[in-house]
Amino acid sequence: MRPAGGWRWDTDAKGRSTWARGRVLAALAVLTSGLLAFHAVVPDTVAHLGSLLEAFLPWLGLAVPVLLLPALLRRSATALVALLLPMAAWTHLFGGVFLPEDRGAPDITVLQHNVSDENADPAGTARALMDAGPELIALEELTPSALPRYERALAAAYPYHVVQGTVGLWSKYPLTAARLVDIKPQGIDEAWSRGLRAGARTPWGEIAVYVAHLPSVRVRPTGFDCAYRDESAELLGAALAAEKADRVILLGDFNGTVDDRGLDPVTSWMTLPPRDLAFSWPAAFPVSRIDQIMTRSASVTTVRTLPGTGSDHLPITAGITLTP
Repeated sequence: MRPAGGWRWDTDAKGRSTWARGRVLAALAVLTSGLLAFHAVVPDTVAHLGSLLEAFLPWLGLAVPVLLLPALLRRSATALVALLLPMAAWTHLFGGVFLPEDRGAPDITVLQHNVSDENADPAGTARALMDAGPELIALEELTPSALPRYERALAAAYPYHVVQGTVGLWSKYPLTAARLVDIKPQGIDEAWSRGLRAGARTPWGEIAVYVAHLPSVRVRPTGFDCAYRDESAELLGAALAAEKADRVILLGDFNGTVDDRGLDPVTSWMTLPPRDLAFSWPAAFPVSRIDQIMTRSASVTTVRTLPGTGSDHLPITAGITLTP
């Protein structure tokens, strides 16, 4: 018997059962779970939609609370059960970041930061980075006017450094065999040097350290414009494939997440860091980690962001284990 002024869960005013309502909501929940679980099969041939999806993949989890409210209002058992699918898919991909895990103490700490070519306080930015105490610091978007200020501020704590174009590496360890890594896409005509390689002589032996800044991507009416970025990733991947050193550390602004298939030529040669939701861009409201730290024959233990500087990116730092 239906109480006066109340409502029943099993049927609505039209006599539809709770299992017959909310089918559109259920379909959206199933679609979300499919995008999470099978994002790699979303085609990238049309407007690079696959790469665009993967750039913001963790945020698909927001579909669950968005769909949950109307499912409750509709009193739809079908939609509520279907919402378990995206919840499970998201938890499988990203839920581990909330679980306590002892990854061990790192042997060294490295730092990656796109300092921005519009940074008004290079010296203050350098001091903030030094406070984190890393052994290696990789910087991008170094301008001719700002570079001397970074060099002066970092010189005492980091006596070794190398710069190629707009990217640089500062180190507490001696650097050897520094050279340009050419990752310039063919369609870019102007002077453009955004890659370097140097050997760092550490207590664990010499490590090849790469610093790279891949081209920017844009969301345009025609789709996700990442062709230059993808071409640059191919060139960087070829350099990593040819690298003879056993241990490699790769730092840089890749303008893409590790889930983005456009970075496959790079990530296929490296060990990815653990899934930490350390979003680095944009600094005002970070929604994605496009700044990356990867390794080969070494392990990243943790990744975290640091407080903002004068850049539109947040610095990220990572602990790295070098011992077997």
